[in-house]
Amino acid sequence: MALVLRFLNGAFIFRHCPKPCASCPYLGTRFADYCSSSLQKPVAASGRTSSQRKSEGDLQGHHQREVALDIASPEEKPEVSFDKAIKDEIKDHFRRLKDDIVNHWIGPEGRPLQEVLMEQAKVVWQFRGKEDLDKWIVTSDKSIGGRSEVFLKMGKNNQSALLYGTLSSDVPKDGESGRSGYCAMISRIPRGPFEKKRAYDWSQFNTLYLRVRGDGRPWMVNIREDTDIIQRKNQMYSYFMFTRGGPYWQEVKIPFSKFFFSNQGRIRDAQYQLLLDKISSIGFTLADKVDGPFFLEIDFIGVFTDPAHTEEFAYENSPELNPRLFK
Repeated sequence: MALVLRFLNGAFIFRHCPKPCASCPYLGTRFADYCSSSLQKPVAASGRTSSQRKSEGDLQGHHQREVALDIASPEEKPEVSFDKAIKDEIKDHFRRLKDDIVNHWIGPEGRPLQEVLMEQAKVVWQFRGKEDLDKWIVTSDKSIGGRSEVFLKMGKNNQSALLYGTLSSDVPKDGESGRSGYCAMISRIPRGPFEKKRAYDWSQFNTLYLRVRGDGRPWMVNIREDTDIIQRKNQMYSYFMFTRGGPYWQEVKIPFSKFFFSNQGRIRDAQYQLLLDKISSIGFTLADKVDGPFFLEIDFIGVFTDPAHTEEFAYENSPELNPRLFK
């Protein structure tokens, strides 16, 4: 049946094509595209006309050629191959898997181990183009019916990221929500080959380092550990970042030992130390209950080792709150 349809299609094209080509087998759709395109070719101007009419004919022919290039034939269809797309995607994942295996033998992130161990500072996120913004997502209380708005765009001269919007503490009238008014910016979880989740290893550093410029509002810096376990999806470690406001940049340094543990937005009595070798994402949240516009400009986010900071953990635990720490 398929061969009959193919033959009928070729016969129809053969009748409508002025000069069929014997070298095209089966007279299929590719030959139909060729014939349809050949019909649109402009006829050359006659040599027996006057020079003026010849020049006008040349201009008209040139115009027809431009139109033929701009307007596609209705018989031409874009080639869409799902099999090719799937094969290309699989090839890309296997290429990334190969790079991971090779980099594992060379050292962390494909660098020699001694170079990584001697590193004292590292820039994890910087904002120099749209591809850097794609590593982040923004959210607000609009997801629960609130009125806060938040946006993220590149700053001046593409040298920073600008987080801005309007905070509104109006409670949605849904009969369920008791409070509202927050905006947040969260980094995407890094993915490896076949969408496998990755984690950042900051175990050799002890301080979070940011260069920001704000409007005087306080922000909450949130760090999440690897969330392979469902029960830990609402757990995070947080600390405060106070912006000064004004036109000048400020460098913020927050030791990891200062981050306190919370679950579902509540600070827990039993505090746990942040596992620096299993960091999945970092975020910034504004929820100071002050309605109005806000902005936060970020140059880069990094980590470094502060030799003057020797504190291991800033919070005490008693045996009643956390017995496993005293076994």
